[in-house]
Amino acid sequence: MDVEEVAEELYGLRPAEFVAARDTYVARARAAKDARAAKAIAALRRPSLAAWAANRLARQRQREAQQFLTLGETLREAHRTLDAEQLRAASGQRQQLVTALARTAGALAGEAGLSVSDTVLHEIEQTLHGVLADQDVAEQWSRGRLVKTPEAVVGFPAVAPGAVPARKAPAVEAAEAPETAEGPETAEAPETTEPTESEEAAEAAEQPVPMKKPARGEAARRLRERERARLRELEGARAAAEEADDEVGRRERELAEARAARQAAAEAAEEAAELVSRLERELNDGRKARQEARTASTAAGKAVTTAEHALRDARRAAAQAADALQDLEGRGQE
Repeated sequence: MDVEEVAEELYGLRPAEFVAARDTYVARARAAKDARAAKAIAALRRPSLAAWAANRLARQRQREAQQFLTLGETLREAHRTLDAEQLRAASGQRQQLVTALARTAGALAGEAGLSVSDTVLHEIEQTLHGVLADQDVAEQWSRGRLVKTPEAVVGFPAVAPGAVPARKAPAVEAAEAPETAEGPETAEAPETTEPTESEEAAEAAEQPVPMKKPARGEAARRLRERERARLRELEGARAAAEEADDEVGRRERELAEARAARQAAAEAAEEAAELVSRLERELNDGRKARQEARTASTAAGKAVTTAEHALRDARRAAAQAADALQDLEGRGQE
């Protein structure tokens, strides 16, 4: 039995039809004493609704699927080579294509008689993101063999701000420039307007009061202070953004783990349901065999009773015959 042909057929069926068809092929392989094929087919898992819809998209929209796979190769290569221009060009198509293809997959599922909820539509988008990011997922999807939404869909992170040095603004350069001898630390006059002791002495001596430094130094100092405050605020905003990104990453991992647990539970429930069905069939067969055995036992009991009666009648007849024989023999001797 050709396992590949069987798998191709099974994954083209609707999820509700998968298990019964698979078990039929397993039974055929065992009847043909093809243990290898029976084991391989039995290992095939029923796809979730989201995975089945994504598989259907790959099977029925092959041209669009090939373009999407090419986009994934471009994105992965751009990240490997840090090609920013190529990455920006490919990333611009990503979300738009994912959304459009997910809707197409939902429509194809509807044509097959299965409605797709918003939750399932989101899982289809998650699956398509996984196709773009992970080569193994892309390979399974291209063959229409996905079983479930990828447990941890790997996204494409944004290019870090420090990846390419940015040119500083003139104001920032001025704020970071080394201070000269005319800087505020050495040339600025005190801001207080109260007379100093030297001024009072000068007035007493009727000498001219020393003049304050030009206002240009004060303006430069204030500009530097504003720039420093802006830089501190910018640094705080960057730290907050990084913390928010970390939180998003944690939540995405938690969501992926929860979905994986849900998928595992669904698979366990499916296996349990299959086990229950098999045991119920065996129980029904056992009950049928027990009833047949009881019927046979009842019939055999009746046969034994009939035979016992016949034996008793036969013994009585034999005794009567023996008595008659003795009477005849006695008369002859007389």
